[in-house]
Amino acid sequence: MNTVLAGQIALVTGAGQGVGRGIALALSGAGAQVAVVGRSPETIEATAWEIRARGGDAQAFLCDVMDAGQIDRVVEAVVARFGGLSILVNNAQTSVHGRLLELDEQVYQDGMDSGPLAALRLMRAAHPHLAGNGAIVNLGSAAGVRWDPSGYGGYAAAKEAIRVLTRTAACEWACDGIRVNAILPLANSPALEEWARARPEESVEYLQTVPLGRFGDPELDIGPAVVFLCSAEARYITGHSLPVDGGQALMR
Repeated sequence: MNTVLAGQIALVTGAGQGVGRGIALALSGAGAQVAVVGRSPETIEATAWEIRARGGDAQAFLCDVMDAGQIDRVVEAVVARFGGLSILVNNAQTSVHGRLLELDEQVYQDGMDSGPLAALRLMRAAHPHLAGNGAIVNLGSAAGVRWDPSGYGGYAAAKEAIRVLTRTAACEWACDGIRVNAILPLANSPALEEWARARPEESVEYLQTVPLGRFGDPELDIGPAVVFLCSAEARYITGHSLPVDGGQALMR
């Protein structure tokens, strides 16, 4: 087992499936204890069980990140269970799809509440525990820097707000010993697989915009980037947005 994060305690939201699950597994594989947070008991328990089966230490915590009270409670529960908190990964986000004229305002608001607002609440709740030598990794998206965000403008808006919060917290909390970075992942997930099945031609066309020619693996491609940003090797990196997308985001 890699021990680069030995002694670290990580909280990962949306960790029951997809990218969040992959990040949780990668953090555990690097030696961190992991709080697997999400709103689906079955999926978060499955991720926690898988980590323990591999020899790691993990526990599932039920939390709907759109509920401010639940956020405060889950952070305190994680600290009580593990004795502290040193890494926060804000991954949870609801889908927001549709062209602007047809986009339902409640869907848009849910995207903002589950994304940047939840991230802000979690960062503030975790701040006193992370102070000294903590790391935060927020998940942005290549949708925010794509040449054509048509149909994904609401999602891109939420993800770009998260990147702004990342840069702001990096500036304001550097003096508190907290580093804050973002990644822009492109990875296989249940949502992406469902989209590819529903729109196979669009999926093939989209994949052709990825220079490496494939979607990333959540654990093997996305997870290591998070591990690096949370490790001592990245101690001089903060306020950065790292595309982990096979070269897609900045190619056009």
